[in-house]
Amino acid sequence: MTVELGKEVADFTLNDQNGEEVQLSNYRGKHVVLYFYPRDMTPGCTTEACDFRDNHKSFEELDAVIIGVSPDPVDSHQKFINKHDLPFVLLADEEHKVAEQFDVWKLKKNFGKEYYGVERSTFILDKEGKLVKEYRKVRVDGHVEEALEYLKENG
Repeated sequence: MTVELGKEVADFTLNDQNGEEVQLSNYRGKHVVLYFYPRDMTPGCTTEACDFRDNHKSFEELDAVIIGVSPDPVDSHQKFINKHDLPFVLLADEEHKVAEQFDVWKLKKNFGKEYYGVERSTFILDKEGKLVKEYRKVRVDGHVEEALEYLKENG
């Protein structure tokens, strides 16, 4: 089952950077900015995470939470958060079940090799848990500001 604009997103549970279970439904009553990224500590993912960090207060003012999801394990997320002072939750989707739910687990090609990985994407859910905006095949530059602007205009 994949997500669909205008529809409620099926609940899921993943472990956060502290190894604690987090359910999507725990965030009902707030906007959720759910962003999927390929790997901790890589240049593009670090830039994106730091952009979300630098705009965190602006998202909070719009009653929105930021949640990052990647296939990295809990300990990698903890190191990533500590190194870059990230003030939001990172979820470990090691079996890529949630990435598949959002249809962001894709066949990729790099230097002639094919492999499966996360296609950088962001999803905005309203306070009732409905998907209201999706950004697929995200380019990092300017993306966080674009998502923030969407919430300002439609929140």
